Amino acid sequence: MNAEADDREAFVRVSGLSHVYAQGTQAQVVLPDLNFTLRRGEIVALLGRSGSGKTTLLNLISGIEAPGQGEIEIAGHALSTLNEQARTRFRRRHIGFIYQFFNLVPSLSAAENIALILELNGAPLKAAMTQARDLLASIGLGAKTGHFPAQLSGGEQQRVAILRALAHAPALILADEPTGNLDAHSGQEMLQLLREQLRARRGTALVVTHSLAVARTADRILTLDEGGIHEQAGDFAW
Repeated sequence: MNAEADDREAFVRVSGLSHVYAQGTQAQVVLPDLNFTLRRGEIVALLGRSGSGKTTLLNLISGIEAPGQGEIEIAGHALSTLNEQARTRFRRRHIGFIYQFFNLVPSLSAAENIALILELNGAPLKAAMTQARDLLASIGLGAKTGHFPAQLSGGEQQRVAILRALAHAPALILADEPTGNLDAHSGQEMLQLLREQLRARRGTALVVTHSLAVARTADRILTLDEGGIHEQAGDFAW
């Protein structure tokens, strides 16, 4: 079964997507002919076993890697029509990433980590820092603007990472195990913050997770396996 949302509202459209990695003289199919769409404004959880290709799928949707076959469209833009430099510019402007291990720059303060993405998108340093401080204050971290990542708790680092991903108002958020390095309470706080920020912007998110608790907070659940990608129906009792 194809995991199709209402095509009239499709914001991300993946069609006939396959990807192959070479292993010595052998070729391994990682993603087998995927077809699915994401609606604007929804949060979709992606479940699958380790090695099923979830992170590879995020890399393909972001344009970090080019697919072996198929097409990915984001807001009507076909990634296959963009060269590597154009894909980088598109990703920088329209996509935000949230990682399991935060990926904050250790030598930059919390505010500087957020300001960096704004500067990369053309904002002057002073304006970028002001916006970064305002964002941190809005979630109760105003006193931590000058703190370095090592001086922050795991939950605080992940909240900074979320603000960094959302600061430039991207239309699409890709999250790879965003609660995997957090305790249950911090994980729930992170998910609530992500949902609030996305709702305010009507942004779309694809969240890779192993956690059923995380998946239950999404608008839809997709599962990835050797047979393709499918929408999880019913009461999620599995």
